[in-house]
Amino acid sequence: MKLSVPTLVATLLAVANSTATIAQSNAPFTIAENGQGFNRLSDAVEAIGARSGTIIIAPGAYGDCAVQKEGQITYRASIAGQTILDGGICEGKAALVLRGQSATVEGIIFQNQRVPDGNGAGIRLERGDLTISNALFRNSEQGLLTADDASGNIVIDRSTFQRLGRCDRGLSCAHSIYIGDYGSLRVTNSRFEKGSGGHYVKSRAPRVTVTNSSFDDTQGRTTNYMIDLPAGASGVISGNVFVQGENKENWSAFIAVAAEGKKNSSAGLNIHSNSASLAKNVQRNTWFVADWSGDRMRIANNSLGRGLTRYEKR
Repeated sequence: MKLSVPTLVATLLAVANSTATIAQSNAPFTIAENGQGFNRLSDAVEAIGARSGTIIIAPGAYGDCAVQKEGQITYRASIAGQTILDGGICEGKAALVLRGQSATVEGIIFQNQRVPDGNGAGIRLERGDLTISNALFRNSEQGLLTADDASGNIVIDRSTFQRLGRCDRGLSCAHSIYIGDYGSLRVTNSRFEKGSGGHYVKSRAPRVTVTNSSFDDTQGRTTNYMIDLPAGASGVISGNVFVQGENKENWSAFIAVAAEGKKNSSAGLNIHSNSASLAKNVQRNTWFVADWSGDRMRIANNSLGRGLTRYEKR
């Protein structure tokens, strides 16, 4: 069958567009919804804009960073654990600076984020909801650092935080995770280890859930609390394993409640069914929970090793 000229032109354009799409899909950053590819993460984020979209990131190590100012964006490794955001910093803050409506991060490794003020992070969350799953944060000043958003919620699942935090140079300490006045924080099935200063989890959110996670401080250095709730919080801490190492800046407690003032109620905070111990080479006496709030909490059914006392009111 002989094609008319208009039909032939249309067919050739369709083939050309299809070829372009295939070529774009070979770019490291691809928008899943339309196959459009980009060589820079920031360009992919800008292309989604105020809409919803998913950016698929090919395996490899990238010095990219991006600022999300709007929209709902998922950042997903095409193969979990083979995509690395390595050292890139936007706005002097983080590899991902998030202040859109929401963001989801899946399967990505963040490493080597450092900045002059000592707060270099894999993710700086300034506004909106955030969900992190199957991610790894390592060898940086902070893993996740947030501003304040009382309407926002944070969920972290199946993720690892290692060799993070610092307390040096006369600057305020950095931590593996530092959550500001956010609506809530939920951490499940995650691992914290080999801290290099500060706390493993520090959260000012009024509602906190930390469950089925591990805090291995045996190779930590100059670390502080495993969980610090400096303004108090309600919620649940359960099913976790805590091991305190020898090299501590502050070894006085595993979990601290309202150490910087009682902004949030801690009434009903339920700390149960955890296992806590000192590393084999550590000889000291310390407390599992240190409480400055004076609120009535539930601390029960925890397995405490030698040298640990269940609770101290301060």
